[in-house]
Amino acid sequence: EGIFREPLSRLKKIPGIGEINARKLKERDVLLRAEEELLFIEHNGIRSFFYLDEEYPRRFRNCADAPIVFYVKGAANLNPGKAISIVGTRNATDYGRQMCDELIRDLAGRGHHFLVVSGLAYGVDIQAHKSALKHGLPTVGVLGHGLDKLYPAAHARIARTMVEHGALLTD
Repeated sequence: EGIFREPLSRLKKIPGIGEINARKLKERDVLLRAEEELLFIEHNGIRSFFYLDEEYPRRFRNCADAPIVFYVKGAANLNPGKAISIVGTRNATDYGRQMCDELIRDLAGRGHHFLVVSGLAYGVDIQAHKSALKHGLPTVGVLGHGLDKLYPAAHARIARTMVEHGALLTD
């Protein structure tokens, strides 16, 4: 509540807010838009995590630029014992996709149960998600946009499966 009462000049000086966000906070309809966002996340089964929440992922706490708030659609455990992040070129070769699949298959085949994290982008990223699901592992797609859309649209089917056996995450 206090942040909405602060004068623009003081908001601009708060680290992490800056000029652009300060002006957005002062827009007349900011609370109406916030209420619409809350309704959207409730209607779509999206969970929100605030950095002071007990459930906030412990690995995020070690990152200097960890999000203050982020949103998740799906039920993946965001505090697994083990996690692996696989990202790579958008123009993956057949060999690259095969190696990604073999890496995940071999680790899963040795009894390692871990969370696979990638970006749901073309190439190696989507292959990591597909391989995780294929080998019975949960997977989380970290999106560069909100949960109100999906890019690339060609990955919509796999994204729906990920929500059932993992999650989509965005800040």
